[in-house]
Amino acid sequence: MIVFLHTNDLHGQLTDALAARLAELRVDADLFVDTGDAIKAGNLAVPLAPERAWPRLRMAGCDLGTLGNRESHPIEAAFRAKLAGLGHEILCANLRRKDTGELVFSASTVREIQGVRVGFVAAMVPIVTARMATAPASAYLWDSPIPAIADAARALRPEVDLLVALTHIGLRQDRALAEACPEIDVIFGGHSHDVLEEPVRVGSAWVVQGGSHARFVGRWAWDPSTRVLSGRLIPLKSDETLESVRRHTDDGS
Repeated sequence: MIVFLHTNDLHGQLTDALAARLAELRVDADLFVDTGDAIKAGNLAVPLAPERAWPRLRMAGCDLGTLGNRESHPIEAAFRAKLAGLGHEILCANLRRKDTGELVFSASTVREIQGVRVGFVAAMVPIVTARMATAPASAYLWDSPIPAIADAARALRPEVDLLVALTHIGLRQDRALAEACPEIDVIFGGHSHDVLEEPVRVGSAWVVQGGSHARFVGRWAWDPSTRVLSGRLIPLKSDETLESVRRHTDDGS
């Protein structure tokens, strides 16, 4: 089994105590991924000091991730301020510099885990596109995420045994990605704050997402022989339970 920890949409709520709890869980996992909106600052905000989310994720043993809208900014200096202190590798297939057209981060990477070649591709929700009125003032442009991540996935698929997408595009778009790109085996999602207690099968892919605001961490195990993803969400906060989420959903609130 290859064991992954996954967080998304922490929104600046990862405390030192919660990071320590994640570090304990990281000991028995092969890789820890985060799929964006980890920091406190909002979309157009500029942090006055380095974001505490980055050293806390580093303390927790985060290995790899993608960005969310909170980590993004159309102005280069503000973007750099938001990422100051970042300690793990970032992938993003649909974020480019406007002046050169080059990707700001790599679109993909490969890690060997227990003798299995695991490929990762990533994309995020677009912030400024070429057609927007704000494009002339932006240092960056975002491509449509599904075509960008699908191109990266198809290029990488022949080289890997397991192909994982790290996304910050929301559950509806994750479903569309799974349908559009059957090369992907697992999608670790974010952005829509959905609490998925177990993996959802969409086409040939497994999709997971773990709510928001540091309420849960996902612990997911991939079986290379059956190609099945299993596992569960683990509450991180003492007052948070999956039962409370079920009640909240069932009563329509």
